[in-house]
Amino acid sequence: MWMICKKEWQQFFNSLTGYIALIIFLLLNGLFLFVFPDTSLLNFGYASLNNFFEIAPMLLLFLVPTVTMRSFADEYKQGTFELLKTLPLTPSQIVWGKFFGAAMIVITALLPTIVYAISMQQLSSTGGIDVGGTIGSYIGLILISTVFVSVGLCFSSFTNNTVVAFITGAFVCFILYSGFDAISKLPVFKSGWDYYIEMLGLNFHYKSISRGVIDTRDVIYFTGLIFLFLLITQRNILKK
Repeated sequence: MWMICKKEWQQFFNSLTGYIALIIFLLLNGLFLFVFPDTSLLNFGYASLNNFFEIAPMLLLFLVPTVTMRSFADEYKQGTFELLKTLPLTPSQIVWGKFFGAAMIVITALLPTIVYAISMQQLSSTGGIDVGGTIGSYIGLILISTVFVSVGLCFSSFTNNTVVAFITGAFVCFILYSGFDAISKLPVFKSGWDYYIEMLGLNFHYKSISRGVIDTRDVIYFTGLIFLFLLITQRNILKK
């Protein structure tokens, strides 16, 4: 399994596309948080990373499918999937290996953003940032990222076209993150169903963890989605 994980890591960083994706992700974060006046952290008058934790999931909607779109689609297209099946690995080991490889790449992209927290802490004259909320928000970002990875792998396993894998993966990630919030605001659900529909979305549980309290229900929700999409991926490659 770790051989597949290592292969996924090397494949991403051996291409210029991988570096470009990471640079664009970090560049957009920097522009939103320190340059654009409407979202700049420096214009709030107090130390807060709230804007970063609101913007980052939307940028991850594009970064993660970029990381995962080639995972299975390229294997099918280049004919290396047949070689992959000859290895002494079970389908679940192949899927989990690719999952951990892609997850490590995304977490690597998030690591430099810790500089934002350190910067805001140093710039603050009194109080500083909410450490508990910041840690909780980073845990939430990692959990959202891993869910996005499982979704991206799932839809990459359905096609040999990387563009189709990217578009479908990004679309489903968007629906999971924002779609249920939008549906819950429809007038027809204002009688009490809006809360339960909102609970189905990633954003609801992400906001819950961002308060700095790790609720087991939120963790179960995220891990449940990960296992669901990876199970679908495993069943799908069994048919290939």
